[in-house]
Amino acid sequence: MNTPSDTQQKILDAAIDVFAQKGYHDTRVDEIVDASKTSKGAVYFYFPSKQDIFLAIVDKFANLLAGRLDKAMSEQAHGVERVSLALSICLNTFEQYRSLAKVFLVQAAGLGVAFENKQIEIHTRFAGLIQKQLDDAVQEGDLPPIDTEVAAYVWMGAIYDLVIRWVRTGQPEPS
Repeated sequence: MNTPSDTQQKILDAAIDVFAQKGYHDTRVDEIVDASKTSKGAVYFYFPSKQDIFLAIVDKFANLLAGRLDKAMSEQAHGVERVSLALSICLNTFEQYRSLAKVFLVQAAGLGVAFENKQIEIHTRFAGLIQKQLDDAVQEGDLPPIDTEVAAYVWMGAIYDLVIRWVRTGQPEPS
């Protein structure tokens, strides 16, 4: 028997597949219903709109990425190594979920204030993770004293630009 969280997960998994295949704008909720093998009522019970489904997927992806980063960085001894590893983990995760990354970062433009606020929330969250590693690197003497908050946002901007370029063009090839 499915629990409510099982049903919700089925809906999100199906939505990931449909969004990745069709993009946000061309996806209909009925397609998510069909792909999830649930009912329209179940979908709307958990997610009042297509945008709510999409935002839940964004949260799920951000949590997946944060979990991967936390695990990998906790295994590294030095701040600079952790920051470098974080970049690698981000790129590998976006490579693994490339079609979904394209939906998030390219096709989701113009989704409105809710999505823009979600982007800011996630950017801030990941800039905070980077800033902590930069703070550690400064404290350990691996980096000279710098404004780690600004540096973290610079890193975020560089990562974002690189990933956007990569999902649009396939270049540079991930290594």
